[in-house]
Amino acid sequence: MGTAVAISEKLENIIKSIEQMTVLELAELVKALEERFGVSAAAPVAVAGVGGAIAGAPGAAPVEEQTSFKVVLTDVGANKIQVIKEIRALTNLGLKEAKDLVEATPKEIKTEVPKEEAEKIKKQLESAGAKVELK
Repeated sequence: MGTAVAISEKLENIIKSIEQMTVLELAELVKALEERFGVSAAAPVAVAGVGGAIAGAPGAAPVEEQTSFKVVLTDVGANKIQVIKEIRALTNLGLKEAKDLVEATPKEIKTEVPKEEAEKIKKQLESAGAKVELK
């Protein structure tokens, strides 16, 4: 990363706690912070959308870029056991729960996932033979 910034021990402990969270826990944390402080984590998107209005046709509304995605398993493919293993690794589900999820396609695997993370999950599941959509 960039240059190191001196921070207090209290902030260092918070950062370490965040680093150990799962994606689902981080999504819950973001929602809790938004509700508690009355803010939205989507605010930077509006700033990016303003530039689109300049490039677009006169009077056209700015197009907001989607920032969070749902990862949906649409088809298991031929390698069902490998897909179940990947689902277990991604979701921390037990064997039975992961098997039930895989057999109930189409099924959401994760929700409110940032684009980078969603693409990574999609690639991981597709490499196991599954078909995945990002919505």
